[in-house]
This record gives sequence, C-alpha cells and structure tokens, in this order.
Amino acid sequence: MVEPEVTVVSAKGQIVIPAYVRNRLGLKPRSKLLVYSLEDTIILKKLALPDVKEEMQELWREIDKRLAKHGEMSQEEINRVLDRYRARRKKSKRA
Repeated sequence: MVEPEVTVVSAKGQIVIPAYVRNRLGLKPRSKLLVYSLEDTIILKKLALPDVKEEMQELWREIDKRLAKHGEMSQEEINRVLDRYRARRKKSKRA
C-alpha cells in the first residue's frame, strides 16, 4: 500500500492530487470528480461520463445500416432501434 501524502489547500480552494494517483486513475486536465464530505473526511471519486458524441455516432451508424438494408424507417422502427440500443448500453454498464 502506498503511504499517504500531505497536500495543501490553496487560497482558491485548490488541492494537488499526487502524480502517481493521477497516473494510476488516468486523470487528465478537465477530468470530472465527485466530491463527498463527511465530518472531517473528503472523498474524491473519478466520474466516468459517457462520450455523447461517440454514442450518437454509433447510434447513427446502426440506423444507417438498417436504412441500407431495409429502406426508410417509420418512427416506430426508429424508436425500437433506440430502445434496443439503450437496453444494450444499460446492460453493458452493469457488467
């Protein structure tokens, strides 16, 4: 186990996360962290936000494949594709 380090709170309320922690967690500038506090304890948790642009591109690729194979889609068919996509994403997040 790594020994704890001391960090200082700046006048702006900023702290430095040690380099080995940033590297191990893959923290880059602009990474999002959840902040929890309880009595005299602060917990930081890396927040993994989905890449919305990539998700939309993947979804449109799936719709484009469907269009190429079967032609135009009704709103009901588009909704079914969306529902299947969302179900797969939800299932993969639980795994």
